[in-house]
Amino acid sequence: MNSQIPLTRDVVLIGGGHTHALVLRKWGMNPLPGARLTVINPGPTAPYSGMLPGFIAGHYTRDELDIDLVRLARFAGARVIIGKATEIDRNAKLIHVTGREPIAYDIASIDVGINSDMPEIPGFMQHGVSVKPLDILSQRWPQYLDQVEGTANLAVIGGGVAGVEVTLAMMHALNSRNITANMSLVDATEVLSGVAPQAKAKLLQRLADYNVRLRPLSRVAEVTADGITLVSGEPIVSDFTLGAAGARAYDWMSDLGLDVHDGYIVVDEMLRSSDPTIFAAGDCMHLPSNPRAKAGVFAVRAAPVLWHNLRSVLSGNTLHTFRPQGDYLKLISLGDKSALAEKFGIALSGPALWRWKNQIDQKFMDQFYEYPTMKVEKLPSEMAAGVSDLLADGKPMCGGCGAKVGRDVLARVLKKLPTIDRNDVLSKPGDDAAIMRYGDKYQVITNDHLRAFTQDISLQSRIAAIHAMGDIWSMGAQAQTVLSTIILPRMSSDMQERYLTEIMTAASEVFGAQGAEIVGGHTSLGSELTIGFTITGICEHEPIQLSGGQAGDVLILTKPIGTGTLLAAEMTMKARGADAIAALNGMQQDQAAAAAILHDAHAMTDVTGFGLAGHLMGICEASCCAAKLDLQEIPLLAGAEALAEQGVRSTLYPDNFEVSTLMYLTEPDSARTALLFDPQTAGGLLAAVSAESADEKLAQLLDAGYAAKKIGVLLKGDGFISA
Repeated sequence: MNSQIPLTRDVVLIGGGHTHALVLRKWGMNPLPGARLTVINPGPTAPYSGMLPGFIAGHYTRDELDIDLVRLARFAGARVIIGKATEIDRNAKLIHVTGREPIAYDIASIDVGINSDMPEIPGFMQHGVSVKPLDILSQRWPQYLDQVEGTANLAVIGGGVAGVEVTLAMMHALNSRNITANMSLVDATEVLSGVAPQAKAKLLQRLADYNVRLRPLSRVAEVTADGITLVSGEPIVSDFTLGAAGARAYDWMSDLGLDVHDGYIVVDEMLRSSDPTIFAAGDCMHLPSNPRAKAGVFAVRAAPVLWHNLRSVLSGNTLHTFRPQGDYLKLISLGDKSALAEKFGIALSGPALWRWKNQIDQKFMDQFYEYPTMKVEKLPSEMAAGVSDLLADGKPMCGGCGAKVGRDVLARVLKKLPTIDRNDVLSKPGDDAAIMRYGDKYQVITNDHLRAFTQDISLQSRIAAIHAMGDIWSMGAQAQTVLSTIILPRMSSDMQERYLTEIMTAASEVFGAQGAEIVGGHTSLGSELTIGFTITGICEHEPIQLSGGQAGDVLILTKPIGTGTLLAAEMTMKARGADAIAALNGMQQDQAAAAAILHDAHAMTDVTGFGLAGHLMGICEASCCAAKLDLQEIPLLAGAEALAEQGVRSTLYPDNFEVSTLMYLTEPDSARTALLFDPQTAGGLLAAVSAESADEKLAQLLDAGYAAKKIGVLLKGDGFISA
C-alpha cells in the first residue's frame, strides 16, 4: 500500500475465525488505501477446525493445526492485537479488550466462533474441557497424553458428529501409545440422532470397533475431577471429560444491543447486523433468510462476500449478497487415517477418503503457509553511486533499535564536538544519560526515539516508554518529568486523535507507574510513525556509571536477547507469530524492580541498539577492564537462535559487528555469537556486581520475575571481550 495516502478509516475484525483469516489474506493481495485494518484475537494463532480431529489423533502437529495470525496480519498490512474482546460501545464506536484501552472503529466484523461450555452442569467449568474454543482443547489434550500411563478413563458428553469424531480421534491416539482406554460417550438423546442412516451405521460400527461404551438417553448431573455422575445417580469414572454437546454463542454478544437469535448475531444477506456498521460471519452469526448448520464450509464461502462488503461500505460501492450452498459434502475422520464421506444420504468410508480430506485441508492451510510475492515499486534505472550497495540485500529497514545509527559512526561524530567545561555537568563519554549536579543531588537526562516496528500503536508506545526508561534505571535514578516527541503518518484529524489517545494513554501508564509526569512535548506529521521520550531523573546518590567496573565482578543480564533478529524476521514473515508476540511482551517488562535490586552495582547499562557486545564493550573501555562471556549462559528469546542460524540479521547488525575486532571469539560463525551483535529494543540491564553479592542478587531477580542470568566476569585487561 502507498504509505503516502492518508489514513481516514478504521476497520476492525474481532476474532481470527476462518472467514476473517481469508479476508485478511484477500486484503493483503488488494488493500484499500486509506483504511487501517485491525484484527483482535485472544492468541497469536487460530486453530483450523477441519484438522482438529487429526491433531488429536496424532496425525498433525500443533504448528500444522494453527493459522499464524501474526504472519497473516503482516502480509495483510494489518494491526494485530492479542486480547479478548468483551464489549462494544456502539455509541462511542469503541471495542473493549481485556488488559488495554478500547479500540476505535468505523466498521467492524465479528467472527469469534462458538463454544461448547456447559455452565449449567455443576462442576463442568472447573473439571471439564470443551471441544470449542479449539485452542483450549488443543492445549489440554497433549498435556493429558504426556501424563497418562497404563489405563485411561475418559468421557465425552455429546453424541453428535463432533463428539463422535473427537472420541474416535482420542481412542486412536491412546491405542497408538499402547494405553488401555475406557471411553464412555454420553448423550441426553440418541447417539448420532439426525445423521443419515448409512453414515450413522458406519460411525456406530467404528465406535464399537474401539469398544466405546455408548450411554444414550443419559443426562449428566455433575462433573468432578474423578468423573461424571448421571441424573440416575450412576457414576462414570473419567480423568478427562470432554464437552461436545451442541454449541452456544458467547454471552457478551447478547449484550451488544444487536438483534440475536438464541444468542447468535442476526445478519442480513450482506452479512450486516442490525447495526449497519457491524458485520458478522462464521459460526457466531445467524442468517434468518437461509439458516445453515454451524460448519466451516459456510465460513469459507462467506469470506469473499465479507471482504467485498467491508471495502464497499468504506468506498461507497454496492454490497454483494451471501447465498450459502444447500447440502454439502461431510468428511468425518474415523480415528486412524480413514474417513467417512456423506452427502445426499449416501455414505462411503476408507483410507482413500482420508487422503482426500487431508488434501482438502492441506490446500486450505497452504494459503497461510505460503503467501504470494506482491509487486514492489521499481527502482530508477539511474541512481547515485552507492545506492545499489545499500539496497543490495533487499531487506526493509528495521524498526526499534535496529534503525539506529551505528556505534562507531556516533563515536566519530561526538569526538568532533567542542567540549565545554562546566562544573555541574559530570557526564563521561559513553554514559547512558547526561549527569548534572545540583547541590548535593544529581539529575540525569536522557532521550530515546523509536521508529515503529508494530502497528499496535498502544504496544509501540508502551515499549518506547520502557525503552526510554532504561537509561534512568541503569543509572539508579528516579524518573521525574517526561517530554514526548511523536511523528504521525499523514492521516485525518479523527485518526490523529485515535492514534494520540492510544499513544499517550499507554505512555502515561508506564511513566505514572514510575512516579514520572508527562509535562509536554511535540507532535508533527511525517512519513511514518515514530515515538520518543525525553526523561529527567533524580539521584540522591552519585549515579551508576560505566566506569565503575572492577576485575572480578560478575556480569548479570536481566533479560534475554534476540529482539532485533525476531523483529527483522517478523517484518519479512520468517518468525513464528508466537515467538514474535513473546518478544514484544518481553519488551514491555519494566526494569524498576531489577534496578532496585542492582542499586549498588559497580557499573551498569541497559542493553539496547549496540547489542550485548557493544554495550559490554562500553563498560570495558570506561572501566579499563576486559570481559569473559559464557556463551551458553546468555539467555535467548524463543526462536532467536534458529533465526540467526538461518542468517536473519537486523539492518544495524553490520555496524554492531565492527566491535568484533576487539573480541576473541571461540565460535565466530555460530548463531549464538551472532546474537551478541543483535540490536535490542527495551532490553535488559547489564550489571557488573561484586562476586560476593552475585548469587544473592540473581536469586532476587529470579524471584522478581526476570529471566536473569550470570553471563560472565570482568577481568584485568584493556578493553577486549572473549566469548
